[in-house]
Order: sequence, then C-alpha cells, then structure tokens
Amino acid sequence: MNPKHAAPKFLIVATLCAASLAQAATPAKYVFFFLGDGMANPQVQSTEAYLTTINGGSATLAKDLRKPENRLNMSKMKVQGMQTTYDAGALMTDSASSATAFASGLKTKSGVIGMNETMTKSYKSVAELAHQKGRKVGVLTSVSLDHATPAAYYASVESRGYMNNIATQLTQSGYEFFGGGGFASPEGPARAGDTSNNIWDLLDKQGYKILNTRQSILALKKNPPKGKIVAINPTLDDSAAMPYAIDRPATNVSLTEMTEVAISSLFAQGKQSGFFLMVEGGKIDWACHANDAVAAIGDMLDFDSAIGKALDFYKQHPDETLIIVTGDHETGGMTVGHATTGYTAYYDKLLDQTNSYEHFAANQWEDHKATYAKGYQWKNPKNLANNAAMVALLNDTFGLEWASLNDYQKEKLEDAYDKSMTKTDTAPGQNNNSDAENTLLYGSYEPIVVTITHILNEIASIGWTSYSHTGVPTPVYAQGPQAPRFQGFYDNTDIAKRLAKAMDLGVNLPSPK
Repeated sequence: MNPKHAAPKFLIVATLCAASLAQAATPAKYVFFFLGDGMANPQVQSTEAYLTTINGGSATLAKDLRKPENRLNMSKMKVQGMQTTYDAGALMTDSASSATAFASGLKTKSGVIGMNETMTKSYKSVAELAHQKGRKVGVLTSVSLDHATPAAYYASVESRGYMNNIATQLTQSGYEFFGGGGFASPEGPARAGDTSNNIWDLLDKQGYKILNTRQSILALKKNPPKGKIVAINPTLDDSAAMPYAIDRPATNVSLTEMTEVAISSLFAQGKQSGFFLMVEGGKIDWACHANDAVAAIGDMLDFDSAIGKALDFYKQHPDETLIIVTGDHETGGMTVGHATTGYTAYYDKLLDQTNSYEHFAANQWEDHKATYAKGYQWKNPKNLANNAAMVALLNDTFGLEWASLNDYQKEKLEDAYDKSMTKTDTAPGQNNNSDAENTLLYGSYEPIVVTITHILNEIASIGWTSYSHTGVPTPVYAQGPQAPRFQGFYDNTDIAKRLAKAMDLGVNLPSPK
C-alpha cells in the first residue's frame, strides 16, 4: 500500500482500542433500542433546524445550529455509525423486513415478520432471547401494538397484515410491558388467512392488566406494577395508533411519558435480571409518507425526548446501560433544501402550522367540503381564490397567506382544490390535470391537503421525492460501555447480532425457533 494512503497509526490504535473495550466491557444489563420509523439523516437535520428556530436562533447560522440546546439527544450520543437498509428482495425495505433484520439478524422480504424469505422457518428475536434469559421486556410504539415493527420482537407471520394473529402472539409472549397504541384487529380477521381471536379475552387469560387512562398509566411511575401491563392511550386514530404529537389530546400519554412509565415498571421488576426495552416512533414514518414535515418533526421531538428519559436512566446506571437509536429506512425522499430557496432556509415559515395533515383533513377540511361542495363547478379558474373561508383556513392552520403565494403555487392549489372538492366515494374528482399528473402529484393522499404541505415545506426549504420508502442508509447512535460495537458502517442485520453479544445472550443470530 502506498504510505500516503495508509491509515494513520493513531487511528488504527484508536479503532482497535474501541473494539477491545467493547469486548472487555461488562455485558449490558439494561438495554434500550429506539427505532425511528422512517427516520434518516434528513429527518434528524430538519428537526434540529426547526428546534433551532423555535429556540430563537437561525437555521442558516452554524453558530446557532451547533448550540447544545438546538441539538437532539440522539445526535449528541458518543458513538455513531451508519447501516444499510435493503431487504432480501428490494433496495427499499418495508418496516416488516427491516424490523426482522433488527430483531432477529435476518434478511427477509417485505411484509414478512420473523421468518425467512421463503416463509418456511421462524426465528427468535433478541427480545425473546433476552426474556428466556430472565430479563424483563417492554415494547412501546406510537402506532398500534400489532404493527410491523413491534411485531418483529414477539411474533412470526407470513404477512404483516395478519394483525389478529400477531396480537395473539403478543398475548403469549409473557413480556412485562406493552404501551402506546392499541390493536388494529382485536377481534379479526382483517384479511383472509388471519385468525379471529378475541385479543381482550386472551390478554385477560394470560394475566395482563389493561390500562387506558392517562391517570392510571402515569400512576405506574410512582407505583410500579408487579404483574404484566398493556397501557393503551385513551384517544387513538382509526388505525389504533396514537394521534400525532402536534395533535395530542391533553388526556393522552406522550411517547416520552410512556417511556418513563415503562422504565420505572421494568426496572422495578428487573433490578436483578435486567431489561430490554424497544421504543418505536412509528408515526414519523406516517407523516413522511404524507409529506408533512411539521407533523414528522413533532413526532421526532417526542421520540427524541423519550430518548432523553433513557439517557437520564443511563446517568444513574452508566456501567450497565446500553442505548441504541436508529431508523429502519428513510420515508418520503425528504431533502434539506429546495430548488426555489437555493442555499438558504426559512424554517420560521413552519411555525404557524397548528395541526397535522391528518387532523386537518378529518376536521377543518371535512367541515369545509361539507359546506361548499354542493353544486361545485370545477372549471371555474378561481374557486379557491374566491372562497374567503378556504383562504382563511390556509392562513389559520398553515400560516400560508394567499396574497404572498406566486402564480404557480396558486395554480397548484386551485387544481388540488378542484380535485378534492369534486371527489366522492363513487367518483375520483376532476381538475385540469391528466390522470397521470394527478397520481404523481397526490399519490393516495387528499389532493388539497398534500399540496398545502408541499408548498409550505418548499417555502421553508424542504423537498420530497416520494410517498414511499427510499433506500438510503440510516444513522445509528449509541451510548454506554458496549456502545463501541455499533460504530462504523454495517448492515441492518448486524444490529441484532451485536446486541446479542452486547447482552451476552449466548447465541448466534439468526436463531431458529
């Protein structure tokens, strides 16, 4: 090797020392695995730029962006790495196959949970292995408890759509704590091939206590349970998921609060044996699918605040704790920058959005359409501009002033407004665009709503390329004596394998059931 291209000796020594330290460190007794669904570097950077702005700084000044109070807990963690996200059959993974990689160290196809790509063998997750070793286990998520990511830690199914089957396996897991959303198919079946069990009855038979009020859930912080708990928020959306953080009712428990409760509960039962806690920020992904940056950022902040609770625990048990944070894939093709803003950014433009796209569509927009849809003539070129109520909605909910928009932005909003106002259960809606153009512009989302968030995001300097997942690698952040195992560049299946070694589970992954 050319000496000019050789790695410096101090770098080689430092790398070897880090590796040997990880090998020599005491096995991690208390392990946290935080998964930001749909989270990659753009979601992290845009959230820090937003945080800088709401803290009174400028998202265009390095001196402001670098202040500790404007950084996320995750990005300040001592060890950082990067992992590839593709699955066995695609460069762009889904959450089932990526969660299987994280949980079982196994590549599989999209839609498959805890099984190989031929769906002929099932594999144990690190949570199952930890539980078999006597550790207490908790699973938290902001989406439903039978969704793809949490499912990979306790279930094995051919299809993530078999949500009743997944929930049935949850009741059989014996894990000590589940919390966040509810069950999407508690009595099933959601689709052909699924089971039709009554999940509430099964939970009761297996000794689980179900809590579904803010007061009863938060009471566990001071009075940790001795038995098994399923803590479900009282207000859920149609998919049995928690509302977005930006829309959270005062009666709900945030992901941060749920994490704090889970830590108290698991530690009380696992002081001797230790615990494993998986926490998913699941609706980061959903917001990015819909290209709503503010909704995604709100859930990123709640997710990062939950990480802060784990770091507080780490400070009390620094020699026995391991915290891992990563994303399963990027969603939406989010970019920090846009063609219309050049090299600057205007994150202050995001501060006036008061609700998520989902809340707006189900409430303000639904009411508006019910009032004005009758007799609507879509060929009128200024339907939106001439509707003072809609112009006011743009300003009141998203901070968009009609008079300040350029002609192209107004044209896009007019077309989307026509499409949404004429869309019914039996008709697709009409406007001046071709069918192909409408598909590319709106995907499966409400045309006017997704167009509003697109324009607001573009003004702020955030772009989107997709309504689906993308294939970029995602960052890994780690803290604790075993954290050096997670530095470098590696595959997502290596996460589970390194976790198994960090916890000294005594088995190589993937491990067949």
